[in-house]
Amino acid sequence: MRQRAHIDKKISPREWSRDDLIACVLSGLAYLNVLAGTALLFLNQWTGWVMTGITVLQVWLMYVTIDPKLKMVSGAFEKKQQGYLEELDKMIEWE
Repeated sequence: MRQRAHIDKKISPREWSRDDLIACVLSGLAYLNVLAGTALLFLNQWTGWVMTGITVLQVWLMYVTIDPKLKMVSGAFEKKQQGYLEELDKMIEWE
């Protein structure tokens, strides 16, 4: 999957970007649509199917939008954690 050019630079997890805002709005809309779509599906309304389909699209867009940043932050954390664990092993070697 392609990464966006502006994700390549160092971004702190605490800094909000345009992608975070888009994912936040999409998650709220998806939550409302899944509630309304489910209710309409139980009432056997065709609009429930439409809203559920729109919800699937919104969740996919949210994933595509925020996943590159989450992978970058996760990778940085894993590197930091690995260094910490190696340092900890050196400090408490059992020999």
